[in-house]
Amino acid sequence: MSSSATTYTEAWLSGPQQTRFYTRTYKPEGIQTKAAVVFVHGFIEHVARYEHVFPAWSARGIAVFTFDQRGFGRTALDSENKSKGSAYAKTSWKEQLEDIEWAVEHAKNEFGAVPVFLYGHSMGGALVLAFPTRETAPPSAEMVSSLAGVIAASPLILQAKPASKAARWIGGKVSRLSPSLTIPAPVNHKDISHDEAVNEAYLKDPLVKQMGSLRGISDMLDGGEGLLRKDYARWPKNLPLLLVHGSADKVTSHKASEEFYNAVPAEVKQFSSYPDGFHELHNEPNGVKEQLINECITWVEAHIPSTIPSKL
Repeated sequence: MSSSATTYTEAWLSGPQQTRFYTRTYKPEGIQTKAAVVFVHGFIEHVARYEHVFPAWSARGIAVFTFDQRGFGRTALDSENKSKGSAYAKTSWKEQLEDIEWAVEHAKNEFGAVPVFLYGHSMGGALVLAFPTRETAPPSAEMVSSLAGVIAASPLILQAKPASKAARWIGGKVSRLSPSLTIPAPVNHKDISHDEAVNEAYLKDPLVKQMGSLRGISDMLDGGEGLLRKDYARWPKNLPLLLVHGSADKVTSHKASEEFYNAVPAEVKQFSSYPDGFHELHNEPNGVKEQLINECITWVEAHIPSTIPSKL
């Protein structure tokens, strides 16, 4: 099924563990596909919240493949199409990283011999940073080396207001006993962006539920901390990186993104700070979202290897 207004196709695809994923593909029409992007959304959200973002990518010849992550969006909540074992917030970093590997493989098969980039926001931003650096069950060296670059927007390396160590310790212990147990995990809708209409829509969105599983939350927070503590050192030197973050983000730490950027050994890297920007830069008004979208597309265009052929 497709939407003429947003030029995407949607499909239910079977991924790791026979999980059925709700997916969207934004494919260039009438022009060559010069690159592909696999996009990974944030905590408790879903890909339909990016309908205004990706048509700009496909209009400039860059295909986008994205999916509602395991435990979120329609992948978790669509009663007619979701997997029998899928439930809201039922997820883990191990599974999510395997899902990204599946998505990258799908994009390579779908779009042919064009360079593939990873792009993630918030929780998804941390996951795309973890993908080439994780020590446990890493993707193949061939897959990592096949990536043309990584974009992390407002990544959840650290929370802007960290949870207490006691709460984290208790949550971590209990998560081993009851990993799928869900607890409230509120994100203040007023902290999302400076656009009140976007914030109100987020608050009322039936696919956004303010809760997480003990395993999912524990993995997400531990994984982000691990990136800053040690995992950054395993970043492939020849893998380009773009980090973008709003300086007024009240959800994820702008300072942690700066620290990761300064530490990561990428030979080609860029950090873009958006003054007074809130968490969702792609939803900021007054020209900011257009600036963010254009910056990311332009960065991808600048990092497309000239030796790779385009595909119609």
